Amino acid sequence: MASFDVFKGDGFTLSSLTAAINVGPHVPTLIGDSGLFSEEGVTTTTVQIEKQGSKLILVPSQERGGNGVVINADKRELIPFNTVHLPERATILADEVQGLRAFGSETEAESVENYVNTRFAKMRKNLEVTLEYHRIGAIQGKVLDADGSTELVDLYAKFGLSKKTKSLVLGTAGTDVLSKVIEAVEMLEESLGAEMYSGLTSYCSTGFFKKLVGHPKVKEAYDRWQNGAALRDDMRKGFVFGDVTFKVYRGKVNGVDFITADKAYLVPEGIQDMFMTNFAPADYMETVNTMGLPFYANQELLPMNKGVALEAQSNPLCINTRPDCVIELS
Repeated sequence: MASFDVFKGDGFTLSSLTAAINVGPHVPTLIGDSGLFSEEGVTTTTVQIEKQGSKLILVPSQERGGNGVVINADKRELIPFNTVHLPERATILADEVQGLRAFGSETEAESVENYVNTRFAKMRKNLEVTLEYHRIGAIQGKVLDADGSTELVDLYAKFGLSKKTKSLVLGTAGTDVLSKVIEAVEMLEESLGAEMYSGLTSYCSTGFFKKLVGHPKVKEAYDRWQNGAALRDDMRKGFVFGDVTFKVYRGKVNGVDFITADKAYLVPEGIQDMFMTNFAPADYMETVNTMGLPFYANQELLPMNKGVALEAQSNPLCINTRPDCVIELS
């Protein structure tokens, strides 16, 4: 190619690159694919969550004409959350595109555009995996950074709530596992109050799942179900026990499991505004006060036209507004 001006064409503007990265190939992820988290763009980098506490009381009887119980207005509280800035950078040098030739009906400019988009696709995969990591963190009540230890947000501390846990005592052969599962469901329902859920899923570590399906009482419950299908088939994609769908969740970051070994998380589904992902706009002049998108892509020419610097970014906030309604199982 005689000139590097191809990067100044219409296919390399902020809007074009951002559009391309948002329609790129999707990385399959269990939580993202489940639709558990709603997704919405916001125009600011801070999201305010309104907490309106209330509790049910028993109304005592009174003589007709007597004074009734005084019902005070619920206290409201705005809790701020900052979105997380997730930028990635890459560099394409002039020599990398020097030898590109048109393929089929493509022009040289289109070939370079495909080359750039391929690089952005790799960057998008990293961002999608990070989003998944933040979502599983929100389910667990703490969103952690990429190092697996630095806290980005502690949802229990933010909302002034405590984690609820339940041991299924899977290490004991005589444990009535079904009864333990029902007790965990009752804990969840107590936290939900009047809210109705559409289903229950437990996302399990591999270790927890193996102990669950290998427990004598669980095997006994399924030995006649569909001619023993649960005892023959790989059930890691999900099987129902006690009206809960148990699924293995596989994922690691820097060698640290997304879900700690021998743990699982019982999650209600169909609760409005419980699990949310908000996307803030990118930190570019062109995107100030615009509605945030899941991903952004941009480029900048290097000094002396030696190449081009690429940036992909996402600015998410993954949140569970009712962390006490998720039960940690062990």
